[in-house]
Amino acid sequence: MNAIDYRTGDATEPVGEGPRIICHVCNDIGGWGRGFVVALSKKWPGPEAQYRAWHARGEEAGFKLGAIQLVDVDDGLSVANMIAQHGVRPQRDVPPIRYDALAQCLGSLAEHAQGVSASVHMPRIGCGLAGGKWPEVEAIIQRTLCAAGLSVHVYDL
Repeated sequence: MNAIDYRTGDATEPVGEGPRIICHVCNDIGGWGRGFVVALSKKWPGPEAQYRAWHARGEEAGFKLGAIQLVDVDDGLSVANMIAQHGVRPQRDVPPIRYDALAQCLGSLAEHAQGVSASVHMPRIGCGLAGGKWPEVEAIIQRTLCAAGLSVHVYDL
């Protein structure tokens, strides 16, 4: 099993050669405009535009908790929009992150990344606006991406 590579830097500037995927957590209500997505939208309009179009098409198009959407943004570089946050605010002291949905998203991402021999890059997903706890998210990353033998990079600014 591979270990997570922690590094200081910007997750929108992924290190390494070959195919790379930047993943991040999105909510299930179509909201985009705070957190890491601001940095993504400054660099590439595609992830936001495709997320909003996917949300507009709804569940018939597969938009639901646990689903991912891959958006090519450059040669050998994709962004994975992962629906793993229910709403945008805590409900009865329950944060918006949905760990089971995150595990489903990362499992799907692991399959895709293996198929294209891609490395995976991210900020500390699910722990900002989604309110998750890093030890829980880290364990999910280890069970899914790392266990699949993928090269995983987590960036802190």
